[in-house]
Amino acid sequence: MALELPELDSLEILVIVDNELDPISPSPNPAVAQSGGMKTIGLNGPDLTKDPSRGGAARELRMDHICCSAHGLSLLITGIRGSERHTVLFDTGPEDHAFERNARRLNAPLGDVETIQLSHWHRDHSGGMLKAIAMINAAKPAGSEGVKVDLHPARPKYRGLQPPGLPVVSLEADPTFGEIEGAGGVVERMSEPHTVAGGMFAVSGEIPRVTPYEYGLRFGMRYEEATGKWESDEKMADERFLMCRLKDKGLVMFTGCSHAGVVNAARHTLDLHPDTPLYAVMGGFHLADAEAAQIASTAQDLKGLGVKVLLAGHCTGWRAKFEIQRVMEEGSLVPSFVGSKFVL
Repeated sequence: MALELPELDSLEILVIVDNELDPISPSPNPAVAQSGGMKTIGLNGPDLTKDPSRGGAARELRMDHICCSAHGLSLLITGIRGSERHTVLFDTGPEDHAFERNARRLNAPLGDVETIQLSHWHRDHSGGMLKAIAMINAAKPAGSEGVKVDLHPARPKYRGLQPPGLPVVSLEADPTFGEIEGAGGVVERMSEPHTVAGGMFAVSGEIPRVTPYEYGLRFGMRYEEATGKWESDEKMADERFLMCRLKDKGLVMFTGCSHAGVVNAARHTLDLHPDTPLYAVMGGFHLADAEAAQIASTAQDLKGLGVKVLLAGHCTGWRAKFEIQRVMEEGSLVPSFVGSKFVL
């Protein structure tokens, strides 16, 4: 199924939750503007010009204005086309406090969010959902409809892991459909490709497994309430990505964890919008615990697909980032840090 997406003039991405914090390192790619670091925080700190005890200092750089990292992902993504702007919140991080703390420290424009899209049912992506809904709706004008929440219908009762020889370790439950509606979200259950946010963005359906080395989530399990048993769930068929199209650059794909494989997701992005190059991929590539051969194959295949920018974060892992930096052109790797704002 091919999708039609308009060309956006630019794309703004505010990283509300991610695994890594680095408010000092700049963007290594001049085509990717990055702000939100120490300079931004300091210049927007409390005004000291009327305090004679500070020796003429203009602003205060406060440590409690710096975001905190957490194991999860939440990206506030705004597409811009002329005077038109549409905003999607892609995932909500692992828990309420992480989302609320960072969103407040960033003064995130939550009232602009039209749709929350959950990449897949895993607590490190859904855990901040109920707080995000409440904050978004509170930031909207009085009388506004509740924020839309785009969810795959196949929510498991629980998900977990079971490495060989060990018992099942269960994750916390994702918020239920009822809890999301009770918090003020307007639930939209979607499993097929479709567009959101004024048609500027598209959400995939199930990601086809094509590569021979992307195996899914190793040791992944899900609890089936109907049978009362834990069953293998390495495929994680509910995982979906978000995508858009940038003028003169190409497609941009946002992936939560890439349990289906970041190369599989990249190839499917091209399937959904043929004849348009893939410019950038952002999110978690789930290579932190991958074997060296898989990391090497992933970097080579992403290079072969012609991807220009990899904003790698969350579960990508330092070894994969090193390999991407080694294999691809200088500036291709732009690490995703919590608190950063990127403009493409």
